[in-house]
Amino acid sequence: MTTAALEPRAGRRCHNALNSLHATHYFSPDLGKELASVGVTHPRAVNFAVRAAALGPVGAGAVTAAFYNYKHDLVAEHVPAVWRTAGPEQVLAARARAVDTTLRRLLGEEVLACDEMAEAARLALHAAEGCSRAARPLYSAHADLPVPEEPHLAFWHAATLLREHRGDGHLAALMSAELDGLEALVTHTATGRGMTPSWVFTTRGWSRAEWDAAVGQLQERELLDADGELTERGAALREEIEAETDRLDLAPYEHLGAEGVRRLTELAGGFARTAVAAGAYPADLIGKR
Repeated sequence: MTTAALEPRAGRRCHNALNSLHATHYFSPDLGKELASVGVTHPRAVNFAVRAAALGPVGAGAVTAAFYNYKHDLVAEHVPAVWRTAGPEQVLAARARAVDTTLRRLLGEEVLACDEMAEAARLALHAAEGCSRAARPLYSAHADLPVPEEPHLAFWHAATLLREHRGDGHLAALMSAELDGLEALVTHTATGRGMTPSWVFTTRGWSRAEWDAAVGQLQERELLDADGELTERGAALREEIEAETDRLDLAPYEHLGAEGVRRLTELAGGFARTAVAAGAYPADLIGKR
């Protein structure tokens, strides 16, 4: 790989492309089907189980801490009870089956078998070699899992590693900025890129009253204006958080090198666009209030 310096935000752009493909399985009907085959049927239990399974049969406290923006009461409704229905190894196997069928449906067999998919897997796995385990529980837990043999599953596995590595670092940046889980959601939504409040209420467990209270607290800090929009100070804080996240997540992309990052971004972006065009995400997922 070339030793040329990375362009500004190159790692962020690569992550965004990878994450767009990684996250498709969370919205796939195949995930619910496969988890139901091992007895897990509640949508929230499915979500907590598949992402936390790599950690082992942990309790609600560990999941709330690692996921950050979920209300603990919601987590505790399903964890650790879900492990009495299906153990982590069963859940991980069901997740892998769901990812396989989801990618086959969204991308098509020709894309999965193409040389570019194998190339993307090699590049993403090489980047992941530069990740750090320190203070990154979700990344580190997934890094202990074996790499699948099939290229599309190896690519998805590597995308998961890179996604969780950045995510763990992002939580450190949010804490440094003194934004709790709900405040992080509110300010992210105010950027126009986060989930709509209705999705937050449905999936994260927060109520409208709690959302409104968080808005009030952020207005007192002059991060939101009277209309709930980001102030100049709020927008600057969100960009500082992303810049700090970039800094904490730089190692894997430096390890891959500038040309490798450019190529991986190109490949992952193409796969992600194909998946989105195939209906990978709900139409009402992203947007403001």
